[in-house]
Amino acid sequence: MNAYLACVLVLAAGTYAFRLAGPVLHGRVELPARVQELLTVGATVLLVALLTTGAFTEGQDFAGWSRPAGVLVGGVLAWRRAPFAVVVAGAAGATALLRLTGLS
Repeated sequence: MNAYLACVLVLAAGTYAFRLAGPVLHGRVELPARVQELLTVGATVLLVALLTTGAFTEGQDFAGWSRPAGVLVGGVLAWRRAPFAVVVAGAAGATALLRLTGLS
């Protein structure tokens, strides 16, 4: 067995064990309210960091101003509770219009 296959098997077993831990430990482990609050905030911070990285970078370079502007338009539409299709169309439309004007 080569090293790559061993790594894949170890990661698969770890993923399975991690996913199985939720249903097995549900109701047995109770987290304090402060820890639950920190986990919620941590998940939000992680999602914002991923969004920011995806909006501003393409590979190792800056993605241009049209993509962050489209993300901003989509974020405002989502914040205003627009339907999902409107959010996606608005973000894509704003990005396309800015790219059409030459602002990439």
